[in-house]
Amino acid sequence: MLRTFLNVSVALVALSGAALVSAAPAGETAAAMLARLEAAPAGLPAVRDEGRKAAFFCANCHGETGVSRYPEVPNLAGQNPVYVLNQIEAFLSGKRKDPFMQGLMKVLSEHDKAAISLYYASEPVTPVAQPGARAAEGAALYAKLCARCHQDDARGGEAFPRLAGQQREYLRISLNRYLKQTGERFYAPMTAAVMQLGESNIDAVADHLAALK
Repeated sequence: MLRTFLNVSVALVALSGAALVSAAPAGETAAAMLARLEAAPAGLPAVRDEGRKAAFFCANCHGETGVSRYPEVPNLAGQNPVYVLNQIEAFLSGKRKDPFMQGLMKVLSEHDKAAISLYYASEPVTPVAQPGARAAEGAALYAKLCARCHQDDARGGEAFPRLAGQQREYLRISLNRYLKQTGERFYAPMTAAVMQLGESNIDAVADHLAALK
């Protein structure tokens, strides 16, 4: 079933991508497109709409507006567009490992990558959970170990993801992957931070972040 879904997605996205890329200057990279639109944002609404259409296959897991359908899948709504684009490139390069995601990213044109990134960045974020039992404890731990990179409000930026309102289960999974160095992602500073946090405190930080507005 997974292979069938992937094959259908590849065919459909390839057709969509061919139409979208024709609207971009020849040879323009996704990163260049983001920079161009930032300098002249009049074209943003149209590109975001293209991104919404191109992301139809993403909606199966990440939700139509970037709020995930599944607790183990991350929300994309409200992420910085440069960060979203960088994650697409990370899957393509193998820096992030997930066979399904890596397969899907291969069919995206440069225009698709930028448009999808801009679409999800524009979608509003709502907390996915009420504060958990250890949220207050998690807030103190977050301020000590995480805020330097992810910002005091956990909204992240170009280099670091927005964590506020993120899926609690996804946060748990990601932090454990860094802690146990399972291979899906590689970033030494995160592993060092989670080691300081300790496995027993992962739930506390997840409780705090999932409820942040």
